[in-house]
Amino acid sequence: MVKELNVRTIVAALVCAPLVAGICLGAAPAKKTATTRPARPKLACRLANYGPYQEGALAHLQSIGVKYVFMNIPKPEEVKAIRQRLKDHGLKALVVRGDVDWTKPSAPEDLVPQLETCKKMGVKYMFLSVKGDWPDERKQVIYERLRKAGDAAAKYGVTLTIETHPQLGTNADVHLATMKGVNHPNVRVNFDTGNITYYNKDRDALGELKKIIDYVATIEIKDHNEEFETWNFPALGTGKVKIPEIVQVLKDHGYTGPITIEIEGVKGVKRDEPTIKKEIADSVVYLRRLLKGS
Repeated sequence: MVKELNVRTIVAALVCAPLVAGICLGAAPAKKTATTRPARPKLACRLANYGPYQEGALAHLQSIGVKYVFMNIPKPEEVKAIRQRLKDHGLKALVVRGDVDWTKPSAPEDLVPQLETCKKMGVKYMFLSVKGDWPDERKQVIYERLRKAGDAAAKYGVTLTIETHPQLGTNADVHLATMKGVNHPNVRVNFDTGNITYYNKDRDALGELKKIIDYVATIEIKDHNEEFETWNFPALGTGKVKIPEIVQVLKDHGYTGPITIEIEGVKGVKRDEPTIKKEIADSVVYLRRLLKGS
């Protein structure tokens, strides 16, 4: 009887060991491997959306749960106070608008103090409007200046993004030519969904985005009535830009950069402060709903 018991015990142990060794030996259960949450785009609001009512912009953005802003680059002496104001309202600058004269040979060097401001504010993206009317040979000079600016930006961990403006970013084809001409990893595209149909005929934002998406580092979601050179940029979801499809392209591409809401209003239509705040709040709700799950 004793021998039979010993045999059974041994057999049970042998069977148990390879199957549930951890339980039989009293081992601690294996720890679950932590999963890294995928990065998501950060939603910002451009302070210029508030027009003449920017004084109340930060408090309003805080009240509707926005955490990031797109703002003009502050002067060095203003940085400390602006950082504190943003902090007091639970906000951070996500993108700043740089400002230099690209017709000047000193443009790359002139940008350096602004890049230093980016570092102080923890900003990784600088929007640039490089407008001009240059012949093709002159473009090569601007490309070289942007390349040098890219070298400077890299030292500060900043990506420069070229706005959808003539002459270097009029549409996706022009953006692409600029990207290839500059050929620098720290110089990329700011894609403005409303400017495509403002500056171009027979093009639409969705189609243009698909062509240039690999170079897009920042994007402004702006609606438009899609009439050439017509100043009609209403609240998001009330114009004709295919914003849901654009957001889907961003999701499909795994885009994780800044997404800025921009509302520039309609020419001839006056808006008071409550109207502007409502349009911004409604646009935030609209875009958040589209981004949900991204």
